[in-house]
Amino acid sequence: MTETQFDPIRIVEPRENVHVTFPDGLVLEGPVGTTIEQFLKTAECINPSRHDSAIMGGILDGKLRELSYPVKRDADLQPVLLSSSDGGRIYRRSLVMLLTTAVEELWPGLQVSVRYAVPDGGFYCTVLNRHPLNDEELQQLEDHIRKIVEADDKITKRIVTLDEAKALFASRNEDDKVRLLEQRTRNDLTLYRLRNRDDYYYGYMVPSTGYLQIFRLIKVSGGFILQYPRKEHPTELREIKAYSKLGAVFQQTDDWLDKMEVEDIGRLNRAVREDKIHELILIAEALHEQNIAQIAGDICANHETHGTRIVLIAGPSSSGKTTFSKRLAIQLMANGLRPFTLELDNYFVDRELTPRDEKGDYDFEALGAINLALFNQQLLSLVRGEQVRLPKFNFLIGKSEEGATAQLSENQIIIVEGIHGLNPALVPDVPDEAIFRVYVSALTQLNVDAHNRIPTTDVRLLRRIARDARYRGYNATDTLQRWQSVRRGEKRNIFPYQENADAMFNSALVYEVAALRPVVESLLLQVEVATPPHIEANRLLSFLRWVHPLSEEQREMIPDTSLLREFIGGSTLRDYHPGRH
Repeated sequence: MTETQFDPIRIVEPRENVHVTFPDGLVLEGPVGTTIEQFLKTAECINPSRHDSAIMGGILDGKLRELSYPVKRDADLQPVLLSSSDGGRIYRRSLVMLLTTAVEELWPGLQVSVRYAVPDGGFYCTVLNRHPLNDEELQQLEDHIRKIVEADDKITKRIVTLDEAKALFASRNEDDKVRLLEQRTRNDLTLYRLRNRDDYYYGYMVPSTGYLQIFRLIKVSGGFILQYPRKEHPTELREIKAYSKLGAVFQQTDDWLDKMEVEDIGRLNRAVREDKIHELILIAEALHEQNIAQIAGDICANHETHGTRIVLIAGPSSSGKTTFSKRLAIQLMANGLRPFTLELDNYFVDRELTPRDEKGDYDFEALGAINLALFNQQLLSLVRGEQVRLPKFNFLIGKSEEGATAQLSENQIIIVEGIHGLNPALVPDVPDEAIFRVYVSALTQLNVDAHNRIPTTDVRLLRRIARDARYRGYNATDTLQRWQSVRRGEKRNIFPYQENADAMFNSALVYEVAALRPVVESLLLQVEVATPPHIEANRLLSFLRWVHPLSEEQREMIPDTSLLREFIGGSTLRDYHPGRH
């Protein structure tokens, strides 16, 4: 070994600076401990046109971090924008903290509850211990929030002992948070602070109120909407439309939760720990069956008075449409009607005729992927009692082939399940009175606590992860990577038409997150660290750890006809095809 063999290596002093590398190749240097916010703001000054919306956080070496996070070693960094899912969550979470702080300052002791999200971007909120805010009070609240935003007050965080956190929330009569902390296994908790008020939120915040410029308060029946920008339009607030049918479903769900005395995760956890879950499962399933029976009754009444022969069922991914359709068919048979299921997938056009998306790929979710002329022609023929040769789509070769023949009797109802079921353009040739439309979705209102929501999309995602692993051979990474594409299709093909439904069915079950945790948790833990799917997996795991899981014995209490069985397995309806003999 020569003296010069290791010439490039030398003793140096510890570095006082770190290098941050951006996706476009830009490299910035700053002192150790420089925050992500400082690096991102500098990069934005260098190239002001870099981003389409405000920066909410950063991804540092593959991990989601908040803007106040100090960079202590060389790393890759990319911004998290308001136009992204993670950025939108950070904005909304911080906005809720701003709201609760302002309410406390104006009316000490008044508690506000974030109930659910409205489709056009906003949280429906109520006050818990007095009458709803009137117009003057709501304007006063909005003005006060804007003053806090203009002051650009800091949002900081600190770690306290669990006993200290429990004492804080107990002193404010926030029993929901006290109940939630019974599930906490660590002996400490991170609290966020704004203007000397501490609170708990699961997830990151912006560093100061100046980031929260875009919002407004809108008075509605029973409460108000805290409107925020949607990620599709991150720089503006769109008009809030009236969703009377969807609102009625949320009200129905509130009534259900009141009946079951389970308004938050803490109460659910107590039911699981104290082994009261069996009764809760039975009540939740009975409410589902009661609702399905009512929808079947409405269809029968329409059949008698208006000659309704076609039921179109639509809903987003993992809403439980398949099991709902079968249970609805059973209820229709109990009313003397015989269901005939028609599969929309068999009406695909030949592969080469399928529309393409903006990337040039086949868009199988586009309405143009369906042979609408044939579908409408055959629907009308079936309703008239004529014999029809149904198509059968061969997915291997991408061609439509001849299928079985069908002919309906007068007491038969056609059930069609598909994403376009609520779109009037699906059946332009069929009279409205012949159709009954049903919207199915998991519209959960069981929140973590009064200030931390469980997004309805998260419950559907957990369902899909469980189902994909059990029945489709996909791991959690596969499902998470596909989810954004699925969501885009829902926003284009389903959500704009949900108010066209004649009936809505909320497929959420109050106990299901406790049943899903033991199934999904192990799948999420297998997602590779420092990858984009891991960020989402870690977020879902953080939520699930607040949920006390059902034991194996408790999961066996779930009926084998439950809608949840479609996802966790064990459904006796899986191989049941109503109307096929």
